[in-house]
Amino acid sequence: MCGIVGMLQREQPVDPVVLKRMTAALLHRGPDAQGLRYLTAGGASVGLGHTRLRVIDLSDAAAQPMGNEDGSLWLVFNGEIYNFQALRSMLEQRGVTFRSASDTEVILRLYEAEGTACVQRLDGMFAFALWDGRRQRLLLARDRVGKKPLFYTHTPTLFAFGSEIKALLQHPAIRAEVDRTALPAFFLYGYVPNPRTLYRGIHQLPPGHLMEIGPGGQVRLERYWDLLAARPALPPLSEREAAARLRELLTEAVRIRLVADVPLGAFLSGGIDSSIVVGLMSRLTSQPVRTFSIGFSGDARYDETPYARLVAKQFGAVHTECVVGPSSMDLVERLVWHHDGPFADESAVPTYLLSQMTREHVTVALNGDGGDELFGGYRRFPASLAAERIPLVLRRAAKRAAAGLPSGGAYGSASRQLKTFIDSAPLPLVERFSRWASIFYDDLPQLLPGFSGAENGSHPLAWLEPHLARCHDTSVLAKLLYLNLQTYLVDDMMIKADRCSMAHALEARSPFLDRALLEYVFALPDAMKVRGAQTKVLLRQAFADLLPAPILRRPKRGFSAPLHAWFAKDLGDYLRDLLLAPDARLRAYVNQEYVRRLLDGQRAGRQDAASRLWTVLTFEVWLRALPAWSTPEGWRDTTMMPVEGR
Repeated sequence: MCGIVGMLQREQPVDPVVLKRMTAALLHRGPDAQGLRYLTAGGASVGLGHTRLRVIDLSDAAAQPMGNEDGSLWLVFNGEIYNFQALRSMLEQRGVTFRSASDTEVILRLYEAEGTACVQRLDGMFAFALWDGRRQRLLLARDRVGKKPLFYTHTPTLFAFGSEIKALLQHPAIRAEVDRTALPAFFLYGYVPNPRTLYRGIHQLPPGHLMEIGPGGQVRLERYWDLLAARPALPPLSEREAAARLRELLTEAVRIRLVADVPLGAFLSGGIDSSIVVGLMSRLTSQPVRTFSIGFSGDARYDETPYARLVAKQFGAVHTECVVGPSSMDLVERLVWHHDGPFADESAVPTYLLSQMTREHVTVALNGDGGDELFGGYRRFPASLAAERIPLVLRRAAKRAAAGLPSGGAYGSASRQLKTFIDSAPLPLVERFSRWASIFYDDLPQLLPGFSGAENGSHPLAWLEPHLARCHDTSVLAKLLYLNLQTYLVDDMMIKADRCSMAHALEARSPFLDRALLEYVFALPDAMKVRGAQTKVLLRQAFADLLPAPILRRPKRGFSAPLHAWFAKDLGDYLRDLLLAPDARLRAYVNQEYVRRLLDGQRAGRQDAASRLWTVLTFEVWLRALPAWSTPEGWRDTTMMPVEGR
């Protein structure tokens, strides 16, 4: 794992001071080494920067930026290529020689041999930039499901990129300005769907895409992979046959992610997905697996550590855990800094602390991310399918009848789920999906003064339409899974996993997001994923003999914090003082009086508005920090957020 930055300028040379500052902004991602390279060719000035976390080939031979023998190619790379050994063998059979044992050099040599087609062969998590001096071309690429981030900005005289936005903001020509048009999407979904961000003029390279910046500054964007097009045509399979193949693929996905020259362990929540990963690791390694879990004080319903201990004992793991309490809210400023802005997923708090604890023992950790995305593990999938089976006239009648029911109830409670089901059932598919996954929905116009979203297709629901158009001929479940993969997985889960792990220079690997596994599972019949109210049907069958029975029977429990309990007691005054302050920055963007009503309802117990308040809280913390982020002077070395213990 690493951090990468760079810039391409046409009218003036790259400023070494600026490139150094951009690179230094990512030292938390790669504390082991950093490298810089300045290049000029054909009127173009190029700067590349890299911060390194040593995982594969710990020697200096694998240092970056990495160039070829004649200096015409230079590469900066973040991630891991899991099939690099097979690719290396293939290239060696063609007569290619190597100077290192790294996966970085495999990318470089593969590009020499095959050009931009090389990205099709790469299996892993990656974001890289490659300068081709002969062709006067800068090539950027991002992995298929966005496990590794890559942001960029483009003007007539400058193209700059980085693993995190904070690196881009080191450039004097790039300002930290709020994109007001992205606010409705953020408050609806809790994230801004790619390729946009909350910063005006700063974009994400979409997953499964590569981008070329040519000699004249022209930009070409190409999708090199799409799950719909890549899924294989499977012959008719019995569930037993499908389960056996699933087990083979996931076992191989875990096996190839065990390659590392540093200590390795696993996150363990006690849920099905992470428990399967730990179980497979225990069978593929000769040493006990190191496992790490986190629990919560304030509400026992959110504490999964007893299940994690059960799994750890089953597989003879060396287990470590800690408990998170309301004091963890002190981390909010640090989390906003690492996320480069506000974020609605409060599970970033435990994920950050879990990563911190894990990094004290290992450098690489496997996780269960992606299991719910592949097998429809979230409530919104069976709920949306159930709604499809009810005649529309009955769905509309039920919504009218339930109009007077309170919308309160704790998050995840039966009453709240029932209300969400009734309200969302009559909606078109995209709106139903959004209703289940939303932070603000019906109350979005109350939060954002003047918002209607009706004009010029600006409603954030319209941002999902391109994804839906690509899967128009698939089943309802396939549409929902595809939408979820293209949005929530990429822009929430992967962002959270990357930022919270890399805050501590910890590499997180996700076997469930293996390319071959993704393509296979997406091609399977719907009934092997969701059947009635049961989710992960085939996954449970495939690993029924591996997991303890209590784990197999467990209902889905999200990895979230008991915010409602914390806000109602320990943190209520802090939240109110910050959000209702006369100088609160959010007043320029949202209706502060509506925020007051949310706080009053939360304090009185009339509703659980904790997730909405958390979203507004991180927004306010970001806005307060933004002036310092707007100029390079605000990012002096003394103000850079340090990584604890480093």
